Amino acid sequence: MQVHSTSPMVVVANRLPFCLGTDPDTGKLIRKQCAGGLVTAVAPVVVETQGLWVGWSGLHTEDENVEIPEADPNDQSPTAGLKSSQVLPVTMPKKVFSDYYNGCCNATFWPLFHSMPDRATFQADKWEAYREVNREFARLTVEAVKRLRESHPDSVPLVWLHDYHMMLAANTIREKCDELNMPIKMAFFLHIPFPSWDITRLFPWDDELLQGVLGCDSIGFHIDDYCLNFIDCCQRRLGCRVDRQQMLVEHNSRTISINPLPISIPYERFVQLAEKAPKVVKNNPQEQLLLGVDRLDYTKGLVHRIRAFETLLEKHPELKEKVTFLQVAVPSRTDVKEYQELKEELDQLIGKINGQFSTPNWSPIRYIYGCVSQDQLAAFYRDSSVAVVTPLRDGMNLVAKEFVACQTGEPGVLILSPFAGAGISMHEALHVNPYETNEFSDTIYRALTMPKDEREMRMKQLRRRERDHDVNFWLRNFLKTVDCLSDVDKSQVSGRFPMGEEDFSEFLGSYVTESTRLALLLDYDGTLAPIAPHPDLAQMPAETRRVLERLAHMPDVNIAIISGRSLANVRSMVGIDEITYAGNHGFDIVHPDGTMFMHPVPHEYETQLELLKERLQEVCVDGAWIENKGSCITFHYREVPGDKVAAITSRAQDLFNEVGIKLYQSHRAFEARPPVTWNKGRAAIYILRTLFGLDWCDRVSTIFAGDDKTDEDAMRALQGMAVTFRITRS
Repeated sequence: MQVHSTSPMVVVANRLPFCLGTDPDTGKLIRKQCAGGLVTAVAPVVVETQGLWVGWSGLHTEDENVEIPEADPNDQSPTAGLKSSQVLPVTMPKKVFSDYYNGCCNATFWPLFHSMPDRATFQADKWEAYREVNREFARLTVEAVKRLRESHPDSVPLVWLHDYHMMLAANTIREKCDELNMPIKMAFFLHIPFPSWDITRLFPWDDELLQGVLGCDSIGFHIDDYCLNFIDCCQRRLGCRVDRQQMLVEHNSRTISINPLPISIPYERFVQLAEKAPKVVKNNPQEQLLLGVDRLDYTKGLVHRIRAFETLLEKHPELKEKVTFLQVAVPSRTDVKEYQELKEELDQLIGKINGQFSTPNWSPIRYIYGCVSQDQLAAFYRDSSVAVVTPLRDGMNLVAKEFVACQTGEPGVLILSPFAGAGISMHEALHVNPYETNEFSDTIYRALTMPKDEREMRMKQLRRRERDHDVNFWLRNFLKTVDCLSDVDKSQVSGRFPMGEEDFSEFLGSYVTESTRLALLLDYDGTLAPIAPHPDLAQMPAETRRVLERLAHMPDVNIAIISGRSLANVRSMVGIDEITYAGNHGFDIVHPDGTMFMHPVPHEYETQLELLKERLQEVCVDGAWIENKGSCITFHYREVPGDKVAAITSRAQDLFNEVGIKLYQSHRAFEARPPVTWNKGRAAIYILRTLFGLDWCDRVSTIFAGDDKTDEDAMRALQGMAVTFRITRS
């Protein structure tokens, strides 16, 4: 069944939709088919829309010119129609990719998102590698969007990001496409669970992670629970306004839809495999077969399952030589100690059980440690009396669905963990908590002894549902959610719920009345005044000025404006005498009584800064210009035409690197700042201590408001001691 998309699609996933290998005869790269429901469903849509696929090549090389081979003429796989020109391979140095994939994705996100935080590690260098790889994926995705805009000038491309490997790419993609005036739609789908707030908050950079995902317009999870977990995290960590009933999150003046989209399988393909597959398990006709198929992973509950089977044999000795457990364990992360220990534990447990219960003609457990073909797998599914799918935690678990699809003969029974996403909809399965060993063994016995009419009824309902809700149904539902999005950049769309006075009253509560004084610390550009094409045009609205003047004249209110502008400039733009002003992100401060503070600047930096100003003159073209602010300078490129931004900013970045000054990004601008541990956060604390003393936190209610990255320094510094607001466009 064809699934149509109205937009050309860019799929962004950790891997390409096929594997690359080397032809032993020619030494050239060739394609190898990769199994997977995602590829089966999505690759034809990419082909149909003349879209593109961005993914890691699978090759550890820094050569960006990996030549993707065309499909073999005899290739019948879903990717056969995907031309090499439709594939953008990501290449990364081996160390960086390993830190990103093994060190962050698998060692941090995998256990954390499966609600096993004790197994997770949190390392800053691995997180930085994750950032770097996401930036590279974002860069190539922007290139993909450029290509589609050239070939489809009247369309709005759909960028579809997949899974926990790609949770930071969206904002970079959006910013770059915005700079180049390329409207896009952007969606994200998570293929694993999303945990509750008390688990997510353990991740040290959870705010950055959540904001990364919220860069998309539509976000998909398998089930309602994961959607609600995500919404709860956005509200509690970021302070977003949310609508749980309609599953909406407001962030950065955009309303993002959160959608339950339970993924499925290519049902008919598994039916066909089961009908054609030869019998591969030779057993006594009176012998029943239990089946488990899993990656060898600690989330799958293999040890719990084998122990439950052991308990079954102890409780029911009459089952000897009448039931066999076939466990297929696909090797996974074999170089990781934790997985090696899991395999050793499983090997020893299976050996113990087989040693205890085996007879000359029968062993209770058959154990396959390795991969099996699709034909073999379909035969296992078809010929099994009971499938045991009991993960400790799983996003969906497609094994349960594959088993049901392959039950084309004598109906079997599905035992399913409630901790798998599939457990939400597969009501006719026997649900069991894998941690309760006695109940687990009793459930296996119930499945083995279930009357045929009950088995038929349960399996008939399961098969009907999975047939109707196959992977194409999932894809159609996803495309419907995308079609509901406006064909304009969602960053330009106003928030769904305009904030009113009652929102602030409810949020602040009695905070402002808890002490006798109030301190307001405010940014200027993007907070008091809207962002303008040129800094001189960023004027405060008249009503804002009137409110600020009234507050400044109140005896119990102190106001400080902390801006990236020069001190002289921000004073002239505001022009209210009773206010403390901090320019250059707090390096220069003046109080209403004239008291001044200037943070010292290293002499060598001053020399470097003069050189940088001179060197940057070569890229002051097409509307780019330098703002000299004393100890800081800003290179502005807001007015540079979109088609020239990339070249000018790339050269400017090179000049910063050549001179040896760290580059800070601002609103379409690059900044140079002194290399000292001083920022808006340190400046905010300094101002509060100067005005109110060391015990300021006990004496004053403090509110901070800002709109960009530099303001986050103040938000972090004041966390727990002030109320902070992130200002966005309306």
